Amino acid sequence: MTFLISALAFVLLLTLLIIIHELGHFFAARFFGVEVEEFGFGLPPKAKTLFRSGQTNFTLNWVPFGGFVRLKGENEINTEKRFDPSSFASAGFTARILILCGGVFMNFMLAFFLLTLGFSVGRWVPNFYQSIEEMQEASARGEIVLETGVYISDVMSGGPAAKAGVVKDSAIQSVNGVEVRKPDDVIALQKGKSRVTYVLMEGEEKSIRSVDIALENGKSGIAISPFAAKLSAPLRSVPTAVMLAYKETVFMTYQTVYGIVNLFRTLATKGHVPEGITGIVGIAVLTYSSVQEGLMTYLRLVALLSLSLAILNILPLPALDGGRLLFVLVEMVIRRPLNQRFELMVNAAGFFLLIGLILIITFNDVIQLF
Repeated sequence: MTFLISALAFVLLLTLLIIIHELGHFFAARFFGVEVEEFGFGLPPKAKTLFRSGQTNFTLNWVPFGGFVRLKGENEINTEKRFDPSSFASAGFTARILILCGGVFMNFMLAFFLLTLGFSVGRWVPNFYQSIEEMQEASARGEIVLETGVYISDVMSGGPAAKAGVVKDSAIQSVNGVEVRKPDDVIALQKGKSRVTYVLMEGEEKSIRSVDIALENGKSGIAISPFAAKLSAPLRSVPTAVMLAYKETVFMTYQTVYGIVNLFRTLATKGHVPEGITGIVGIAVLTYSSVQEGLMTYLRLVALLSLSLAILNILPLPALDGGRLLFVLVEMVIRRPLNQRFELMVNAAGFFLLIGLILIITFNDVIQLF
């Protein structure tokens, strides 16, 4: 039953993101007087026409993923039909740019809305804090609730702690039976003592053990630092949630752009997909995990993927919105339309290259499962 729910959630996720994207193109085209011949739910072949509104046929298609819009004259080779007054090619440069950016805008808005909702009602903890110092400052501002702990960042070779078997990266739970939350607690509890007892949490298994240490000059021979032991969030006001959503959007945008650049660089130089890059199979696995954890975790995944879809689509690559936008910008510079056959051939080549990239990433996803 859980698998079925996860599968439905996966289909819903992809369809929602793409339909929202296509609605951006649809509304922008209608606003600028460009005729939308078809708004399709799912991908061809067409199963049936649901209804007609104005000049637009709303259709249901057999492949149950996503959707599409077909603008008048969009892929038309015939010059007369291509430059019909209500066609895409006849719209002004500004109109065409905004129509092409409409889908990206809608995906950004969906992500921003979900992040705002999550940071207010959902009490999400932001991901953009890069250090314990930033977390402490955010905690002081009331943006998050931070509980710190103490971990051992280094162990002096031959020192008291090393002789007692203490290892680097262990967390100190208590000193002489007193719980510690920050490095100053450890220092204060050791002061004037000749021996101390640490309760440590060690390794990935987080095993607990007690260690007796004979101090030398009041020191155990370790370097200690604070870490975020537990992060939670208070109920925030809408303005605070909006501010956090903006920061998270900027951070996620940077991370996504870096990931895409790293993907192409690693494929070109090393011939493999870098860690952290996932495709359809990986998204399905993430969807399954998010459904297990609840609605708010699922919505956070939707926000992340909506933003990723926006950034991917605006890349200046053939077959994507960004590639078509590049053609419009070239037309603005040369002050004449590009050859439509050339544009269609470039987009077709880009489409097949994109499919190839998707297959490579999907193959990598499958390998990671086993």
